[in-house]
Amino acid sequence: MVTQRVEKDQEAFTNNKDEEAVAAKNPESEEYKVNEKIKKEHKNFIFGEGVSRGKILAALLFGMFIAILNQTLLNVALPKINTEFNISASTGQWLMTGFMLVNGILIPITAYLFNKYSYRKLFLVALVLFTIGSLICAISMNFPIMMVGRVLQAIGAGVLMPLGSIVIITIYPPEKRGAAMGTMGIAMILAPAIGPTLSGYIVQNYHWNVMFYGMFIIGIIAILIGFVWFKLYQYTTNPKADIPGIIFSTIGFGALLYGFSEAGNKGWGSVEIETMFAIGIIFIILFVIRELRMKSPMLNLEVLKFPTFTLTTIINMVVMLSLYGGMILLPIYLQNLRGFSALDSGLLLLPGSLIMGLLGPFAGKLLDTIGLKPLAIFGIAVMTYATWELTKLNMDTPYMTIMGIYVLRSFGMAFIMMPMVTAAINALPGRLASHGNAFLNTMRQLAGSIGTAILVTVMTTQTTQHLSAFGEELDKTNPVVQDHMRELASQYGGQEGAMKVLLQFVNKLATVEGINDAFIVATIFSIIALILCLFLQSNKKAKATAQKLDADNSINHE
Repeated sequence: MVTQRVEKDQEAFTNNKDEEAVAAKNPESEEYKVNEKIKKEHKNFIFGEGVSRGKILAALLFGMFIAILNQTLLNVALPKINTEFNISASTGQWLMTGFMLVNGILIPITAYLFNKYSYRKLFLVALVLFTIGSLICAISMNFPIMMVGRVLQAIGAGVLMPLGSIVIITIYPPEKRGAAMGTMGIAMILAPAIGPTLSGYIVQNYHWNVMFYGMFIIGIIAILIGFVWFKLYQYTTNPKADIPGIIFSTIGFGALLYGFSEAGNKGWGSVEIETMFAIGIIFIILFVIRELRMKSPMLNLEVLKFPTFTLTTIINMVVMLSLYGGMILLPIYLQNLRGFSALDSGLLLLPGSLIMGLLGPFAGKLLDTIGLKPLAIFGIAVMTYATWELTKLNMDTPYMTIMGIYVLRSFGMAFIMMPMVTAAINALPGRLASHGNAFLNTMRQLAGSIGTAILVTVMTTQTTQHLSAFGEELDKTNPVVQDHMRELASQYGGQEGAMKVLLQFVNKLATVEGINDAFIVATIFSIIALILCLFLQSNKKAKATAQKLDADNSINHE
């Protein structure tokens, strides 16, 4: 009975008639023997008996929460770390940039890892690496040692984050994935919301290494929870490692991510950035050519044949262009221009993030019920309006007004973030799920870096232009300017002090206008995403298209 149930569920999940599926049913094949051993020893299989979905989901939530929380903790502590290690700000920034690069490089390789090793093994190994990295960071006495710890953290986090999506796709049928992914979204959304507030409090009251000792302790707890609760043994295909593909992917995506992350600071026309872009494009082209020629590619680009997946991925990328840049611009406005502390800045963003996290399961259930198109149109429309409101910031915008706008923006995002990911993967047959997951996460990561680079560049360029325009208006012969100068001179001890204060104020005004211009660009990105949503297929049509394409592809594989 159990064997019949397993064979039936496995066939329903893979929906695949290629050679690997045939081999899995052949009693003489090695794959069949391995799968039979799994059935007898563990009774944990895809959609099978013995899988405790609730416990697996809880373990995933805990593991992903600490991995994502870690990304947002360090930024506030960087100035103190730089001072203690006696390093420059640009050197210290590598603790952030290095983490991002390793994380981004690893994501395209996860499709291979997920087919090669069990999810349980990957989950536990990733947590162990992350926890060891946290301990190294906590006890580090210099920059090189701390960099080693950050790399280990990045390797662990780079596996944990895409692993969450693929496990949910594995243990939940399509009609229940929306709610499950929405629940997982709680960790993905709450962690970056809590991170700045928590790190701000720790840095103000304790030594910065307390953050990493805390991550180490939480990591140990996560390992214990994973060991006890995360019991899932899925079918694996044991693919061979594509070493040239891994090299091309690592160099290509690494160079592009670095180029975009530094373009806003070093300039798009700098030799270093142009070189990184050239290297990245060349190696990405080599990677794509190789994957298209491989019989069993590391990252199967066949996922792009499915229209719903392709369009949803593009919309995801456009949304990331707007979202990630906004996450950079608001803290600059709040802390650098308005003088709010990191703690106050984090508290302002917290309510919106809480709402987004709490609405995640509800949005997921709506996805399961009505499909992606109406959800995406509604969510992106709300996000677009809220982003437009952020183009009206000034030096006197009330704290609560900004919080209200961010809450509204987050409300719209709740109906986009996880539903978009779920719908994209649901549009693929089971045999391509891990590849689609890796491709989607890679594109989201790349789009986030591009969006940040574009919006920071717009802010910087426009600030310079506004500063020049304001400078022309500061004509000392202007009676209004003369009145202000006399008033400031009486308060700040003469003309020199008055001019210094006036220039500081004008510089802040110019920066605010530059940020507003950047939010205009972010609004344009949102409008583009909204227009693209109009071309999404209905739920039934997308599913029928995916089934037809999968059937055609399966015939071609035979």
